[in-house]
Amino acid sequence: MKRIYFLVPDLETTKKIVDELLLARVEERHIHILAKRDTPLGDLPEASILQKTDFIPAMERGLAIGGVTGTLAGLIAVALPTGMVLGGGAVLAIALAGAGLGSWFAGMVGLNVGNSRLKPYEEAIERGELLLMVDVPKNEVEKFHELIRKHHPEVEFEGTEPTIPPFP
Repeated sequence: MKRIYFLVPDLETTKKIVDELLLARVEERHIHILAKRDTPLGDLPEASILQKTDFIPAMERGLAIGGVTGTLAGLIAVALPTGMVLGGGAVLAIALAGAGLGSWFAGMVGLNVGNSRLKPYEEAIERGELLLMVDVPKNEVEKFHELIRKHHPEVEFEGTEPTIPPFP
C-alpha cells in the first residue's frame, strides 16, 4: 500500500472526496483526515493516534537498535568466562529481548512526539485546510490521483509516502 496526501481547502470538499473514494471501493479504514484542533469532522474518518504521532517510525527504530544492542550483549555474554555455558540460543533470546524492549520503549516515546512526516502540512492545517491521507494499492496511486484531480482541481496533491508497511 502507498499513502497519498492531499490538502483540501474545506470540509465540504473533503466530504465529497471521501464519498467518491468510498464509491471507488476504498475502505474507510484506509482514509485518514487530519484537521485543525476542534474542527468538527462529523462522520468523516479522523486520523488516529498512529497517524498523528511518531509511534510506528519510533518503534521501527527501537526494534533495529534494540536488536543490535541485544545481539552484541548476547555475544559478549557468550564470550565472557563466567563459568556458565551459553550457546547460540542464548544469543538469540537476548537479541529478541533487546529488540522487544527497544521497540516498546521507543514506541512509548514516539506516542508523545508529533508525526515528523506531517511537519510540512502544519501551517496549512492551522489555516483551516484539511490533510487527507489515503492508503491505496501501489499500482493504483495514479488512478486515485486522477480521480480526485478530475473532480476537484482546487485540491493540492502532495505526493506519496513510502510503501506501507515498510517491510514485505
